[in-house]
Amino acid sequence: MAIIGIDLGTTNSLVTYCAGEEAIVIPNALGQHLTPSVVSRDEDGGILVGQIAKERLISHPHATAAVFKRYMGSKKTYRLGDKEFLPEELSALVIQSLKADAEHYLGQPVHEAVISVPAYFSDAQRKATKRAGEMAGLRVERLITEPTAAALAYGIHLKDADTKFLVFDLGGGTFDVSILELFDQVMEVRAVAGDNYLGGEDFTEVLTAMFMKHHGLKAEEIEPQTQALIYKQAEEAKRQFASQRHAIMTCPVADSLLTFEVTLEQYEEASKGLLQRLREPIERALRDASLKVRDIEAILLVGGAAKLPFIRTFVSRLFGKLAYANVNPDEIVGIGSGIQAALKERNASFSEVVLTDVCPYTLGTSVAFKRSGGFSESGHFCPIIERNTVIPVSRMERFFTMADQQKLIRIDILQGEARLSRDNIFLGELNVPVPSKRAGEEAVDVRYTYDVNGLLEVEVTVVSTGLKKSLVIEKDPGHMTKEEIAGRLEELSGLKIHPRELQDNKWLVARGERLYEERIGEERGEIARLLRLFEEALDQQEPKQIAEMKQQLRDIFDTMEGQGGL
Repeated sequence: MAIIGIDLGTTNSLVTYCAGEEAIVIPNALGQHLTPSVVSRDEDGGILVGQIAKERLISHPHATAAVFKRYMGSKKTYRLGDKEFLPEELSALVIQSLKADAEHYLGQPVHEAVISVPAYFSDAQRKATKRAGEMAGLRVERLITEPTAAALAYGIHLKDADTKFLVFDLGGGTFDVSILELFDQVMEVRAVAGDNYLGGEDFTEVLTAMFMKHHGLKAEEIEPQTQALIYKQAEEAKRQFASQRHAIMTCPVADSLLTFEVTLEQYEEASKGLLQRLREPIERALRDASLKVRDIEAILLVGGAAKLPFIRTFVSRLFGKLAYANVNPDEIVGIGSGIQAALKERNASFSEVVLTDVCPYTLGTSVAFKRSGGFSESGHFCPIIERNTVIPVSRMERFFTMADQQKLIRIDILQGEARLSRDNIFLGELNVPVPSKRAGEEAVDVRYTYDVNGLLEVEVTVVSTGLKKSLVIEKDPGHMTKEEIAGRLEELSGLKIHPRELQDNKWLVARGERLYEERIGEERGEIARLLRLFEEALDQQEPKQIAEMKQQLRDIFDTMEGQGGL
């Protein structure tokens, strides 16, 4: 029974199958390797997927959806005609189309698939991807991260090599960076980092914004069809830059035919902010892997957006070496997914390859601390599984009651890197009854288990009674979209709490919060301890103590940043 590999992309998707030692990219009904991840409904309510649907983005924007992968795992809906769809339902339609292509090509039914996901996808997004495959009629027993799939395809060509390499995966809607080490036929992921809201679509938006600004246009003043047409022109201009140093956008707006000529240099200058955002996950991955730029022996570029010349130049300047480009960046993730499917099938051609992966996010819970003066302060994040821990993994921590006669312990399931619980993503909760005793006399053991598909299970055991409860995450857990996160941060920044209003103090706390997110292990714990002490000093409003703590924090943070980074 054939197992296929699927690269479910933001912009394009593809399906592969391994025959012998070769991973074959299966063509779609139009004979193309790439199927646009676009879904549309026609006038009769029928579903259109792929290139046809993509064409309808301009002609029928209200009945067509694209770039929905960015919102996998959220409750965002897309209205196509008179029906609404969740992102995972639209993805299921794309997968269904790929499944049909594979069955036509192979001449047999297909019931199982390995599907790729961005390395930085959350638990909710991974579960939604798995559900999408299942809704398309496939058994999805394995998800593989996109950079790992690419590295697997890359590593097959380097069977005799031992090397440390970095996968730079800039897809249509997401950016992932993974650091891997290949030795003795073992492909080990050392660290991953990324940005789920940064991809080729954002670089297309830059050209769209340049065109609009040049002609003094405002989005709210032009029709959706015209907006879609300008975006299509920007996409075509972006592709032109893969082989030339200038591009021309031409688009009818109202009764005029507007043109805009842009050079590669102008485009790169306008994209500086996005390039800086590419740099941050690279720094984090290197730091988590305890490596420097000079330790990376090869770079693998993945994703269609990696074809942009200034992206390639950016990477080459950063690492002082040219990227490996022998494998098509559009197809390499799909090829790796197909190889993983062959490994799962126990295909003898790939039996020697061993693959390890890591947990991309820190997973933990919310705890309270006793502050000086005897009162407790809740809402602090306690990591249980830290990011870049090799998976599968199971970790346990013991927590104690905080109040006399406490009858219930609530365990929040959180995902993220922030020091305060409120700034991390809430996945679910467990409320466990405990016997009423004095504070600290009752305890629970909290076990987090994270599997090879990146799915989380939580079990809480009351130490004294043996009572156990397991987490059952609801269908659509509390994944926050980019807009919701931005809204929450804006709300928090608007709080006026004396004396933290002093800019210098606010900057120091913010710097500490960032460093906390960047670090793991003992450094992270030390930063949290120092920030708690500093906040206590601010609460007590002792100028001398505040000044001493500020200097101490500055020195420690300067030392930390001097040791890290590129």
